[in-house]
Order: sequence, then structure tokens, then C-alpha cells
Amino acid sequence: MENKINSNELSILAENKEVLEQIQEYIELQQKFNAAIKEVSTKLEILNEDFKVKFDHNPIHHIETRIKSPKSMFQKLRKSGMDVSIDSATKNLHDIAGVRVICCYKDDVYRVAEILLQQNDITVVKKKDYIKNPKPNGYRSLHLVITLPIFLSDRTENVAVEVQFRTIAMDMWASLEHKLRYKQTKNLPEDISDELVVCADEIAAIDEKIQEIHKKIHRL
Repeated sequence: MENKINSNELSILAENKEVLEQIQEYIELQQKFNAAIKEVSTKLEILNEDFKVKFDHNPIHHIETRIKSPKSMFQKLRKSGMDVSIDSATKNLHDIAGVRVICCYKDDVYRVAEILLQQNDITVVKKKDYIKNPKPNGYRSLHLVITLPIFLSDRTENVAVEVQFRTIAMDMWASLEHKLRYKQTKNLPEDISDELVVCADEIAAIDEKIQEIHKKIHRL
């Protein structure tokens, strides 16, 4: 007996094929941005080791990395009124790949960022200094969007990576503020938001004092 596929089955197969293609596109995107993260992380690790040899000091405490999930990418595209697709995400989003560099002191943040940007295969796309100009909620960090070449099997492609630099103290505040704020189903009351800003200012002041102590010790 001849097997026949009805119109509903054809529709399901077509949908599955589209889903499979989207999955394949995301896998390729993930591989590409993972490669970019590895390139940036390796550059930073080499800088950190070089500092240790030359100045007996590791400016980087640790490095964290992440790639946006499809859900997060698509939500951002919708919010911006852009086409929702993997191709659109690749063209329009600069923070699919993220590297967070946690430095020991504020001076280290600027020193490491400056040296990284001096490398001739890195191009700066955007820079936002939330350390010199904190966000209204107290958030402090140096944000860079950079591009660098990734060498794949069949081509070389420039890929964007968002790199955030902050001190241990800044990272502590940002992590705790995020947990406090995003555990809520509604906005925090104004008085609590004000308290968090005060905490951010106090932590920044302590950050400065710790850096001065570090400088005094190295002058001994």
C-alpha cells in the first residue's frame, strides 16, 4: 500500500525543519561568540600574568563570561522593535558575548582596559564609563564594546564582545543589588532604592581607601 502524507503532516514537517534550521543557526552563533570570548579571555589572562612578572601584582582578580540565551536575545530585539531572528540578533546586538573582568583596584580597571585596547586587532565600538559617571541607582562599571577577528575554518569574521570592568567592591554591590531588585515582582520602594544608592557611595569610598592602602604598601 502506498504511504501518503497529508497536508497536516506536511505542515508539521515544514515547521520542524524551520525549528531545526533555527537551532542550527543558534549553534553556529554560539560557537562563533564562544570563540570571541576565548580570544578576549586569553588576552586578559596573558596581561594578568605579564603584570605579575613585571610588577609583582595581579590586577585581575577573576574573569566571568556568558552568552545571551535565545530568550534574552529575542526579548531585547522585541523591546527595540527589531526583527526577531538569529540573523537580526547577530547584526543588531553588541552584547551577545559578554566578558566581565573583576579587578582588585579601580586603577587596575583603567590600566587593564587601556592596555587591552592598545592591541592592534581590537576596535572600540562603544565606551561607557559608569565609574566616573555612576548610574542613578548607584551602579559603577566600565563598559566597552569591542570587535576582534575570529579565525574560523572557512573565513575570518569580526565579532563584537561586551567587556565590563569593575572592582571586587563594585561587583559585590552590583550582584547584591541585582538579587534584591530582581527578586521583586514590582519596583522597589523609593526609600529602599535610595538606601542602595547610599550603600553604593559608601562602598565606593571604601574602594578608594583600600586602593590608597595598597599604594602605601607598595611604596614601603
